[in-house]
Formats: sequence, structure tokens, C-alpha cells
Amino acid sequence: MLQATDLTIRLHANDDVVIARGEIPADTVLTREHNVRVATKIPAGHKIAVRAVAAGKPVKRYDQIIGFATKPIAPGEHVHVHNLAMGDFERDYAYCKDVKATEFVEPQASFEGIVRADGRVATRNYIGILTSVNCSATVARMVADHFRNNLQDYPNVDGVVALTHKTGCGMASEGEPMDMLRRTMTGYAQHPNFHAVLSLGLGCEANQLNFWMNASKLKINEKLQAFTIQDKGGTTKTVREGIARVKDWLPEANKVERRTVPASHLILGLECGGSDGYSGISANPALGAAADLLVRHGGTAILSETPEIYGAEHLLTRRAVSKEVGEKLIRRIRWWEDYTRRNGNEMNNNPSPGNKAGGLTTILEKSLGAAAKGGTTNLVDVYEYAEKVAAKGFVFMDTPGYDPVSVTGHVAGGANVVCFTTGRGSVYGCKPSPSLKLATNSRMFSHMEEDMDVNCGTIVDGSESVEAVGERIFRLILETASGKRSKSEQLGFGEDEFAPWVIGATM
Repeated sequence: MLQATDLTIRLHANDDVVIARGEIPADTVLTREHNVRVATKIPAGHKIAVRAVAAGKPVKRYDQIIGFATKPIAPGEHVHVHNLAMGDFERDYAYCKDVKATEFVEPQASFEGIVRADGRVATRNYIGILTSVNCSATVARMVADHFRNNLQDYPNVDGVVALTHKTGCGMASEGEPMDMLRRTMTGYAQHPNFHAVLSLGLGCEANQLNFWMNASKLKINEKLQAFTIQDKGGTTKTVREGIARVKDWLPEANKVERRTVPASHLILGLECGGSDGYSGISANPALGAAADLLVRHGGTAILSETPEIYGAEHLLTRRAVSKEVGEKLIRRIRWWEDYTRRNGNEMNNNPSPGNKAGGLTTILEKSLGAAAKGGTTNLVDVYEYAEKVAAKGFVFMDTPGYDPVSVTGHVAGGANVVCFTTGRGSVYGCKPSPSLKLATNSRMFSHMEEDMDVNCGTIVDGSESVEAVGERIFRLILETASGKRSKSEQLGFGEDEFAPWVIGATM
């Protein structure tokens, strides 16, 4: 546990920098760091050099390279974008080197879940209106809006939610972009948190409903319906038909009851957004500790955001249960290097301006902190975006770092709970799966308490350990899966955050 009296946080004895716990005035002497004198005012969460680093030499945090000095750095200097930058270096992937037996817990923890007829377990009970194309978005919203604040007779139904997006046409009818969109739609259409799903199309779009259903091996049934605006004769008739279908579903949907089920039925999405210099010290490792607990209780945890594990991927390949699994991850890294190159970009496009204001300098530094969300257990599989997650344990899914797109992939893969860490104060929610917001620092938690579910800043303050906060997060995950509403659910977030990944040209 960190000492509350320390001005700085040192993460490893080999590090060249320490992190300011709060703002540190110029000329402050850091006695704990062998009387290093601070050269300029250091903002909270930012880095201070504790040893000299020559120009061109690597700088370490977490005992890992976070960048290279662009000019000589003296002890006591502020280390940030003005003197630290990206650089290429070899990573030793050492496949499977750190694999260890998982210490499973018996008896498993449990939660109060909704068991569907086919055995799948839900944490929420929605009816979904899913669109094939942006052209049917307004009609889908009209159907859902009819039931907004109008479900008093159906207390066991969490809502009727319209999941709309900006694509589905102006693209090739076949190929990787369309495959990805259809895979995402299929994951939502089959998600256990939906009692039933109505899919609405326009009728002439590239993403034809029947093509999607054939490609995904879906069939119309009593809980999956689909039709188009053009077939029904226009907006009013389609809305009327959509409302009638939902009304037919509501009485049966309301009959659900929660019952005790093991934690092994949980699939947890791990996300970070609006990160700061504390993310890799408090909320991310605490969430990693919670993920470890879930895995030990038989559940699944999904790490993702491939651009935000770039530079830390060698730490994950060492935990891969096989070389094949590790190589699947590296293939996704190589795909991203090519993807950014052909789009005139680079992997260090991250961190964002907000991340940098919070103390993060390079994507290497951000990635090392982000990867901490994945805990310490073995990496058992790697999935493409929105691919159905079948493995138990710690897995990786290839997604962008953009939060709504990343979590949309998690949920399509089956995530029925999400945990989202933030240092700057991202506001986010997700339907149909509840999302918990974890604050990295106490100041932001107090400032934005109506949006934050957990204060992990107690780790930085020195009043709690990473393990203790991880246990708190794990218990809240179980409570939330049992029906306790998250802050974002109370605020009404979740429909507009549905954002399938668009990778192809819009024509």
C-alpha cells in the first residue's frame, strides 16, 4: 500500500521517473528520492525524473520503456511531451513464459441472474430494436420512444431500446467491413440481456436483412422478428407494426425471475477512457485484481483496445497459454500497424490531448497502464472484433481504443457487465449490459460523483490497497449483475453509445 505522506509514487526501483501524487511546487526537495530538487511546478499525475537520462536513451516506468529522451533530462525535471517521445525497440514476446496454474475458488461466488430457456444467463431484461442501416434509425427510435416511461405494468422489463448506427449502406455488400457489421448485429440479436429483438431495415440498403440473417445462420422466430420500411408501406405503418410486435412480447418478458447462479456466467468487458497519470496506478490495476477474482471464480474477462496495448503486448504474449494464442495477438498488432499506415496515421496518434493533460505522454506509457486492467491470469484466447467469446478465463478482443466502438464489440461478443476506468471523467453507459465507472483519483470522483460508481483514488491517497479496491469492485460487479442499477443506468445512458466499428470506405 502507498504511504499517504509521500509526495510521489514510485512504481519500480528501476524506474527513471516518479509520479506526482498532487501538484508539486518548484524547488520542492524530494527527500525520498535522495534529495532530488524539483525544477518546475509539476501537475498532479505527471512524471518527474529521478536520475539523469541522456538524449536518445530509453525512459522507464513500470520497469518498462515508455519512450526515449529527445534531449538530455536532469534529475528533478518534468518529463513529458517536450522531452520524451516514441521510438522503435525490440520486444521479447517470450510466448508462454509466465503461464501459471489458475487458483480457482470453490465454492464459486454467485449472483441473482435471469436464466433464459436455452440456459444462457442475463443480467438485464430488455427488448431491442436493432437497425440494419442508418435509414431505419428514426423509425426504430419512434418504436422505442412509444414505450419510454410507459412500462409501469411491466416492472421486470428494463426497457425497450433502439440500437441505431450510421452505416449499413454506401459500402460493399460483401467483405471485411460488412462481415464486421453483421457480426456485431448478430451478437446483439443473440445477447441474453434481450428477451426479444426486432430488426428494422429500409429495404434497398447494402446490408439486406435477409443477407445478414443467412450469413449469420439466424432464422425468424417468436423472439427475433425482422421487416423493412419499404415492405410495410412507409414510416407510419412500420412504426405501428413495430409497436404491435413489442406489445406482444411485453407480457412474456415481464414473467422473468432472478435466481441464484454461479459467477462463471459473467462475461466482463474491461474498458478505460479519459485516462490520466493515475490510471495505471489505481483504477486499472484494481480492475485487474477484480478480473483475476472473476477468472478464479470461473468467469470471463475481456481486455481489448489493441492500439492501447501497443508496446505492452509482450507482457500479454508471455501469459498466453500457447504460442498459437500469443501469435494471434501479434497478428492483430501487425494488422493495426498496416491499418494505420495505409490511412496516413500512426500508432502513437494516442494518447489524446486529455490524456496528455492528465500526465500521459506516449502510447507506450498509456498501454502499460491500460494492460493492467487484464490482471495476472493466463491469456486463454484472442478474438476478432465482435466475435462470440466462448472461452472461460482472461481473453483479448481486437477493438479500437475509441470507447463506444470498443465496448460495442465486447457486448456483441457476449459481455453482460462492463467496467470502465477513467481519470479525466468520461461519462458513458451501455445497453443492454450495465457499465460501472471507476474513478482513478479522489478529486475527480468527488467532482463527478453522480457519474462514478467506485473511487479507486483511495489507492493513490494511501488509504486502501489495490487488492482491497479490487475486492470492492468484484463485489459491486456481482451486485450489479443481480440488478443493482449503475450510475450510468440511473442517468439514462446506453442507446446512443451503440457504435459498430466502421473500417471500410464510405462510398
